[in-house]
Order: sequence, then C-alpha cells, then structure tokens
Amino acid sequence: MTEQYLWVEKYRPRSVDECILPSSLKKDLQAIVDSGEMQNLMFSGGPGCGKTTAALAMCSEMGIDAMKINCSEDGNIDTLRTKIREFASTVSLGGGKKVVILDEFDYANANSFQPALRGFIEEFAATCRFILTCNFKNRIIEPLHSRCTNVEFRFTKEEKDKMSAKFFVRLSKILDENGVEFDQRVIVKLVQRHAPDWRRILNEVQRYSASGCIDTGILSDIGDVRVQTLMDILKNKEFTKLRRWVVENGDNDETEVYRKIYEGLGDYLKPQSVPAVILILANYQYKAAFAADSEINMMACLTEMMMEAEFK
Repeated sequence: MTEQYLWVEKYRPRSVDECILPSSLKKDLQAIVDSGEMQNLMFSGGPGCGKTTAALAMCSEMGIDAMKINCSEDGNIDTLRTKIREFASTVSLGGGKKVVILDEFDYANANSFQPALRGFIEEFAATCRFILTCNFKNRIIEPLHSRCTNVEFRFTKEEKDKMSAKFFVRLSKILDENGVEFDQRVIVKLVQRHAPDWRRILNEVQRYSASGCIDTGILSDIGDVRVQTLMDILKNKEFTKLRRWVVENGDNDETEVYRKIYEGLGDYLKPQSVPAVILILANYQYKAAFAADSEINMMACLTEMMMEAEFK
C-alpha cells in the first residue's frame, strides 16, 4: 500500500494542538514552537504514541525544512556521511535552520553512527537541529543525552484514558469520512487493547475496514499473534523487521506468543526442523520466568529459530 493511501499518513496531525498527547506535554512542545527556536530534542516512549508525529508537527508549525531518516532501516554511518551531511550543510530556502528527524534512533549503531552524530550536532549547530525518537533511551550513548533536551512520552493511566477518548472520537470521524460502517464496541475494544499505540490502532482499523464494515465478527482477531508474518520474517532472515515485530507484539502475553508459534510449526517448517525448534521454544519459555528483559529473551529465542530452522 503506497504512503498516500495509508491513513497514518493521510490523517497525521499537522500541528502540536492536533496531536493526541497530554495537555502538559503539548504545552511544553508548543512553548518551543512559540519561541521560534528549535532545540536538539530526544523523544522517548513506546511505539506509535506520537513521537514522530509531534516532531513533524513542530517543524510544520515553525516552517522548518525537515528530513526524516528511519534508523531501523538506514541507521548506518554511510547515511550520516552522505544524506545527512548533504542536507545539514546547506542553508534552508527560508533562511532558518533545518531539522533532521532520526526516527527509531535506538536502532542506530552505537559504535559508529551514534558517536559520529555527536560531532555532527556540534559541526552543524549554526544551520541544523536534530530530533531523535526512540523506544528505549538507554540504548543511546550518554553524550547524546547531554546534547539534547529529553522529552518523555510516558503517560499515566488517567492521561491514557483521556487520550483514548479523544482518539475514539477522531477514529469515528475518519471511518465516517471513508464511508465505513462500524460497531462502536469493536472500535472501543481496539483502542483499549492497543492504546497509546495510535499508529497500530489506525493501521488495524484501516485493514479491517477494507470490506466497508467493521463488526463484532473481528473481535476474535483483535490482538491475535500474527504467526504467518513472523514466519515470513524468520524465513527471509530480516532481523530489523524481527525487532519491530517483537516490539509491536510486546503487549501480548508471552506464553500465548510461544503457544501460537508452537501450534504453527508444522505449517511453516520442514519436518526435520520441528523437534529442534520445539526444544528452543521450551528453553526460552522457561527462561522467560526469570528474564529481566522479556524483549531481549524473545529476540534471542526468535533469532535462534531464524538461524537454526529450515522453512518450507
């Protein structure tokens, strides 16, 4: 699906005020916009909660030329030396500073890209600012923390409930605009299940709306672990996509994930690989009870599967 048909792009907010965020956070971001002087910023928080959207909205309101780089796909030193240097070293047509938005920056190489960026921030201080977005700020080297204003996209339950109500209203308008009939209970269920991952919710709703109707028949599918997508990733050894799959499925019960994978082994693996993969799953399911970081444990399990299994 091309970007112009993606609802997450079509309906992306163009101003800070339009963003689904707590009022206190919007106030802080709006203050930067109103000052007329962009800062180097680090936005940290869960996936899909509005970090990139807020960065783009701020640049739009301030009339700043911005370039967005997805570091999960392009987070190598060559990107810094070519695309980013070329963009940052030239003067904006409007005469002001430019902004480079480094999306999913916790995927950027911590031994090459991240240390080099520290020098870029200083080298291009007169012409360019940098906004880093990340899920896990502890994966970003300390010198970059000290060169950026840190903004946390972490929400209390009360804030999440208020944002969910606002997003429900916005989602209902989007569905009406696109002529999609929907059962409000289903939309409520989707929002409750995935909030504050607004991106995921909107993508799910667009997928379900393909038939022109969203009804209770899809409730059993909401939150289901998509094993086929995972197996395609493992078969093609797409490590970056694997990390994203793990993050996006982090709100599912870990035991359920292992069970769904186990049940689908016969459909996706060659018979000789099934016994070894069952032992891998059993090993990591046991470790899950003691693992300090469940994401790392799941990544280790799936990475071992990716390297050891033979797929159909």
